Amino acid sequence: MKIGVLALQGDFEEHVVVLRRLGVEAVEVRLPKDLDDLNGLIIPGGESTTIGKLAVDFKLLEPLRRFGQENAVWGTCAGAIFLSKDAHRRQPLLGLMDITVERNAFGRQVASFEVDIEVPLLEKVAPGGGPYHAVFIRAPLIVAVHGKAQALACLEDGRIVAAQQEHWLATVFHPELTADDRFHRYFLQMAGYNKRVE
Repeated sequence: MKIGVLALQGDFEEHVVVLRRLGVEAVEVRLPKDLDDLNGLIIPGGESTTIGKLAVDFKLLEPLRRFGQENAVWGTCAGAIFLSKDAHRRQPLLGLMDITVERNAFGRQVASFEVDIEVPLLEKVAPGGGPYHAVFIRAPLIVAVHGKAQALACLEDGRIVAAQQEHWLATVFHPELTADDRFHRYFLQMAGYNKRVE
């Protein structure tokens, strides 16, 4: 199992640490050749406009799009924006996932917060694990899911904070910043990792 982490900008190193702790080979992706032989890709948090512009500059946009059509891709925070088809503004997007995302939906950095959310799908990796403690930092919001995309988790007021469409996963919070690795383990299942991860 080899999982790539897009390493153009943002908190990619934290994802690499979690993956390696789970016994998975983690590859930092900066050039098209880095996508070779990967089983899946994580697009980390950061600044979505910068990630998109750098992907264009490094001639990565189309290779990433082609990779995502065939392989599991998970976007966290800014990565969820980059994965989406609509971000309510013009910027480079992969345009893979049928979700509409609103940037900085909760306000500035000082409005960052943490909250427990119910995520039923995590029962697949850790039965009885309880709520997931989610960290929101200048977070976007999934304002709508379309087509085959489905909401996976919401805040108490019903606002969508995680979604999945076939082999694409989007979370607007930062699972790499907590000790709870259930989302990473779920993504490894999506990518075809069958070895039991403790």
